[in-house]
Amino acid sequence: MSKILTFVGAGNMARSLIAGLVQDKTNLLLQVSDPAQDQLDSIQKNWPRVKVFTDNNEACLQADIIVLAVKPHLLPVVCEELQQTVQASRPLLISIAAGVREANINHALGGNLPIVRCMPNTPALVQAGATGLFANQQVSSEQRSSAEAILRAVGITLWFDDEAQLDAVTAVSGSGPAYFFQVMEAMQQAATQLGLSKEEARLLVLQTALGAAKLAMESSDDVGVLKERVTSKGGTTEAALKVLNEGGLGELFQQALSSARQRAVELAET
Repeated sequence: MSKILTFVGAGNMARSLIAGLVQDKTNLLLQVSDPAQDQLDSIQKNWPRVKVFTDNNEACLQADIIVLAVKPHLLPVVCEELQQTVQASRPLLISIAAGVREANINHALGGNLPIVRCMPNTPALVQAGATGLFANQQVSSEQRSSAEAILRAVGITLWFDDEAQLDAVTAVSGSGPAYFFQVMEAMQQAATQLGLSKEEARLLVLQTALGAAKLAMESSDDVGVLKERVTSKGGTTEAALKVLNEGGLGELFQQALSSARQRAVELAET
């Protein structure tokens, strides 16, 4: 018998997970709950087999797995609303709300429930995400496998035994796409200063970024080794890297990621 997976919230991340699961031809019966009818209409238009609800409790009543896909500031209210339902059925709960600790989620839901907390990132929208996961002690090995399979539908997954490590995941991969976008933006601007058109600069920079990432993912060598292979002594790459290194690029990234992690800790504590 197929298990029922209910998404509470029909936003971008829920939609990306649905798209990935449908593409993977999942055996899960998919359901979505959201108060916005236009969101539900869009879900049904794209995935007619997904059952939709406007009432969270009705959608979660028979669910084996519930993905909490609402904004962090809405999560406490949603959890309290679902408390009676989930305490009766005791499903696996997967939270993708950034910065909300497992203990706080569990408390709002009435306690002693199997919860997996996830930190996905926006490339999940194109099935190229990176997700860190943490499971509490109530989560069984079968439930861990189910959670991993769901998040693997939109990219790679990594498990962490210490929930605090998700703050570092937030700093590295959660916020990480913005760092690469900023680098790409700076390269495009510099390229236009060298005489390229905006469109020429855009295409060259984006394809180079994609190619470098693909090469690094498919190589068994460290990125430092790959970098050295591109860097000929006395050549153009060496000249560019010298400027970046003398500008303290490595130190800047260390400070930036440390600042992001600290902010993740502060947000979780509030």
